[in-house]
Amino acid sequence: MNIKFFGATREVTGSCYMIQVNDKNILLECGMLQGSHEHERHNHDDFPFDVSELDAVIVSHAHLDHTGRLPMLIKEGFHGNIFTHNATVDLCEIMLVDSGYIHEKEARWENKKLERKGLPLIEPLYTTEEAERTLQYFKGLNYDQEVEICPGVKLTLKDAGHIIGSAIVELTLNDNGVNKKVVFSGDLGHKNAPILRDPCKIKYADLVIMESTYGDRLHRSWDDTWQEMGEIIAQAKSNKGNILIPAFTVGRTQELLYEFKQHFDQWQLGDWQIFLDSPMGIKATRVYAKHSEVYDQKALDINKNHDGLFDLPNLHMSEKTEYSMKINQINSGAIIIAGSGMCTGGRIKHHFKHNIWRKNAHVIIVGFQARGTIGRALVDGTKNINLWGEKIQVNAHIHTIGGFSAHADQQGLLEWYQGFENSPPVVLVHGEEEAMEVLSQKLKHLHKVSVVQASYKQNIVI
Repeated sequence: MNIKFFGATREVTGSCYMIQVNDKNILLECGMLQGSHEHERHNHDDFPFDVSELDAVIVSHAHLDHTGRLPMLIKEGFHGNIFTHNATVDLCEIMLVDSGYIHEKEARWENKKLERKGLPLIEPLYTTEEAERTLQYFKGLNYDQEVEICPGVKLTLKDAGHIIGSAIVELTLNDNGVNKKVVFSGDLGHKNAPILRDPCKIKYADLVIMESTYGDRLHRSWDDTWQEMGEIIAQAKSNKGNILIPAFTVGRTQELLYEFKQHFDQWQLGDWQIFLDSPMGIKATRVYAKHSEVYDQKALDINKNHDGLFDLPNLHMSEKTEYSMKINQINSGAIIIAGSGMCTGGRIKHHFKHNIWRKNAHVIIVGFQARGTIGRALVDGTKNINLWGEKIQVNAHIHTIGGFSAHADQQGLLEWYQGFENSPPVVLVHGEEEAMEVLSQKLKHLHKVSVVQASYKQNIVI
């Protein structure tokens, strides 16, 4: 019994691990690399294993850094089962197909340039059709449902509280009468986050594979976060401008709508028109509405008594482009939630073009902004942004609210590990080197436990 590490080792994208037991090969995650163009080019590399030898695949949740290369597995001949939570199946129908569309679009754009230079054309990483074909191999499970995915391997998914359907993966392995339990954290959620339950704690494991995204920092409290949001909305109201919120389509968008409903009277939101201007965000919100079985108790009670978590009387969902364009005619009193979360594409850029030069407009940044993105430039105080070759002056008020995160902070990670009664050895993944090192030292100091920071292609005996 052993596990090999093929991704998200000393970085946070490209999750991919292989468990080998009883001559069976189980792939755990099949994620895309994300970040710089140079980094993402490696998504076209061959898999570092023989796809024909895979017996099953497990994915913890729908984010593309965990699922984004699944269509490539199918292209290369894998026709086994992909096990995950039912809500993740629904999200992957949206996210993988959209990813295929983006890869096709990028390839067309790149090929125009290559053709002009007389250079060989490129193929998209995968197409929408190939993404759609992948969906037939998914096998949806509920939390706490134990299934034997191949001889000697039993799988149970536990609630990770990261996004809807996110799972902690619990594997019971039997090799010639020897039983071992491996627990993979997946991406653990932020404690007390809206809508979802806190990450499930598990009492026993022989080995824990654990994410470390924020292993070196603590998050701001939720109370402070929502208080600041209310203050910004009040300020924007007095300025008689629009509010633009670039938001991730899965998780952040739904948290915002949920909290808008909770604070509807307090924040005087009835005086605004609220627009969810994101086709993917709208589809993801429907998935959240469908899967009430994974809500926390507060969300369950609200859902039961108030006709849904996201039903605001002044919420407009704009799927069609024409409706989105009409929003740009509104100069005051609109709250616009749109993708993309880092302002690299999507409809938010059009809303910036029509609003960000206005002195009475407000932009609220509610998510991580990577270097090189428009969102990061705004956070860093840029005076101008470039949109479709046009230089636009930034006169709007730019607010960065730091308390939002779908990931557990250092305290949350340590509390989750503390749930294990036997202090099992830990392998850290899904974190930058500094975060991994800080969390490693904390775990060793507090629990006197063996901690390995996984490296690429490392093989660990279970």
